[in-house]
Amino acid sequence: MKITFYGHAALGIEIKNINIVVDPFITGNPKAAHIDSTTIKADYILITHAHHDHILDVEAIAKRTGAIVISNYEIASYFGKKGIEFHPMNHGGSWDFEFGRLKFVNAIHSSSFADGSYGGNPGGFVIEGEHKNIYIAGDTALSMDMKLISIRTKLDLVILPIGNNFTMDVDDAIIAADFLECDKILGYHFDTFGFIEINHEQAIKKFFSAGKDLMLLEIGQSIEL
Repeated sequence: MKITFYGHAALGIEIKNINIVVDPFITGNPKAAHIDSTTIKADYILITHAHHDHILDVEAIAKRTGAIVISNYEIASYFGKKGIEFHPMNHGGSWDFEFGRLKFVNAIHSSSFADGSYGGNPGGFVIEGEHKNIYIAGDTALSMDMKLISIRTKLDLVILPIGNNFTMDVDDAIIAADFLECDKILGYHFDTFGFIEINHEQAIKKFFSAGKDLMLLEIGQSIEL
């Protein structure tokens, strides 16, 4: 399993030669100006919620690649009306895809499209694929519901927002990692704009002091599990 950070909350995940894109916000992010979204491969696009900074490049990527959009019913249907193939889900539900098993789980946030229309309830994803299990939290506050994930799934990596203001902060993310029973964390949703800028050195040190490994990738950098 290969995971690439495209900035903000955008990710590329490669499993069994299947390419998954998560929350693509690339062309609108000046920090990701060196990323060419027209070359990104996608068989599936996962969307956690409807905010502009998570869906900006969905339509362009999906129509270029033929990718299937997976999200809550409202978001999936929204893109379906644009002629894009979609698979709707809702909280607690799971489905076996060619890349592995996918579960849609709770997130505490808001969700609306740029025009203010309803974007359903926000969520996160648990992916079980290639004998590796990861949790993508999406934009969320710290939640006791995270404990339920570790009851069902032994996680190898958790991807958590750490930018504060709109989501949980570094300290809450450390607690989240405890709830999730996973000590390997990929941080995201930080530094894109002023409200969510963080001190990298301090964040890494806090996780290290808690016995955890926080990875903060450069935009375009990848890791393999």
